[in-house]
Amino acid sequence: MVEIERTAHGSHVRPGTGWPGDPADAGTPVAVDAADTVTLAAGAVDVPGLDGRVSVCRACPRLVSWRERVAVEKRASFADQTYWGRPVPGFGPADARIVILGLAPAANGANRTGRMFTGDRSGDVLYAALHRAGLASAPTATSADDGLTLYGTRIFSAVRCAPPANKPTPAERDACLPWQVREFELLRPSVRVVLALGKFAWDAYWRIGAAGLGEPVPRPRPAFGHGAEYVGETITLLGCYHVSQQNTFTGTLTPTMLDQVLARARELAS
Repeated sequence: MVEIERTAHGSHVRPGTGWPGDPADAGTPVAVDAADTVTLAAGAVDVPGLDGRVSVCRACPRLVSWRERVAVEKRASFADQTYWGRPVPGFGPADARIVILGLAPAANGANRTGRMFTGDRSGDVLYAALHRAGLASAPTATSADDGLTLYGTRIFSAVRCAPPANKPTPAERDACLPWQVREFELLRPSVRVVLALGKFAWDAYWRIGAAGLGEPVPRPRPAFGHGAEYVGETITLLGCYHVSQQNTFTGTLTPTMLDQVLARARELAS
């Protein structure tokens, strides 16, 4: 049975107590401040080890308090469910050729399920498109034990905890940066395409992706736009409007538009 750890602020799944795919255990080192994220990220020797360290990070007090509070208060439709309530590690193979970079986990989506873009309407749109593109084994992502597999694609976010109002502070963004830089470093031998979902992720790429992948940063930086494309030395950066409800409900991002940019990512990756 999965154990829930109660804290002063809320609750979360205790590492190593049975959550499907939990990358951490009771002995995984925990970052408690920004200095720790630098040290522990640099010390991760592989992607699974990094995932474990990401998943227990407690470096940002405001984010820790918020994600655990949500795990207690819950959305009414999920009141009978246990929430993950921890940072959300990357999802997908460690030799991916395509990286999809998002903003942050959703409070009642990935913060509940423990897997990026799972259990919310943004994920419904993204995984359906990934399946159509031949990059996912199924068109839906509902829970950490639903059997979904990604092919040649890995998804992670520029900030690993669900932030209040979906807006991390600059300090929180910077404290989280070493995890992402190290993930790109570990993926560097295989990655050929980075697909940035939204302007926040596009801007984050120049701070974290270019550093981790050894790519020079152009001056001026290319502007974000849907379908925007920047060809670096070994990596191509693609822009895509975020799969948020605001964009998909208003037609700013349509299934066809998403299919086209994923097709382009596949073309470049191969």
